[in-house]
Formats: sequence, C-alpha cells, structure tokens
Amino acid sequence: MGLFSFLKKAGANIFNAKSEEEIRAQKLITLKGVVADLQLPIENLDVDLEEDRVTVYGQVETQSNKEKIVLALGNVEGVATVDDRISVVAPEPESRFYTVQSGDSLSKISKEMYGDPMKYNAIFEANQPMLKSVDLIYPGQVLRIPNL
Repeated sequence: MGLFSFLKKAGANIFNAKSEEEIRAQKLITLKGVVADLQLPIENLDVDLEEDRVTVYGQVETQSNKEKIVLALGNVEGVATVDDRISVVAPEPESRFYTVQSGDSLSKISKEMYGDPMKYNAIFEANQPMLKSVDLIYPGQVLRIPNL
C-alpha cells in the first residue's frame, strides 16, 4: 500500500516520558501495543520510528487486517505518516480512506461514499476494533471505506 499521511496533532495522546531515548523506546513499545490491542493476527511484527514517521513490518492474511493496522498506527497523536511494509498472504482490492471532518457522522460519510446513509454500519464494522461506537469519531481520524 505504501506511505500514508495522517494529521500529526490528531489522535490519542499516548506518549509520555523524559529523555529522547526514553521517549523513543516508550513510543515503540506503545505503538506495538496499539497493534496488539487490535487482536489481529500478524506475523513478524516490527515497528520503527523516525520522528513522526512510523514504519511497520510484518505479514497478515488479509488486506483488511493490513489496513486496520496502518490506520490504528496513523490515528495516534504525533504520527504524521505510516510507511506500510506489511505483506498480505491473500491480496484483495484495497479499501478507500476517508479523513473525518468536523460535523461528520458515519451515516453522512456513508451517504457521501456509497450514496446511502444506511450503509454506515459497513464503515463501522470495517473499522473495528479501532472504533468502539458509531458515535465516537473525531475530526482528523482516518477511516477505512470498504468496497461494497
């Protein structure tokens, strides 16, 4: 998939430490934890960090899992880009991505992307476990828009 851009100042603020080395080490552990929290199968996971750019390596079974991992990392405050180096065992078409704007809802995004506001649940399901509720999206967040 390549390099993805995200709003650096949007997302969960999960980094707190003192020295630059401590901060980097803490960030790497935390970023791996973000992936682990998804509970998606990934082999040989490795994450590297260079300033505000995360590079993620590994192998997954599906394109969907790959996209969810990239989005989870990119939707962390302080991350501006994710360099995707994850390989997929069974490639499939890539999803589209949408950056949430102020005033958006999943039904509004669904109407824009599919022409039908009632297909919002497809977007919600495509972004789980990152999304916990259909009402909990925020401006700057990047969402997967699956092909229907």
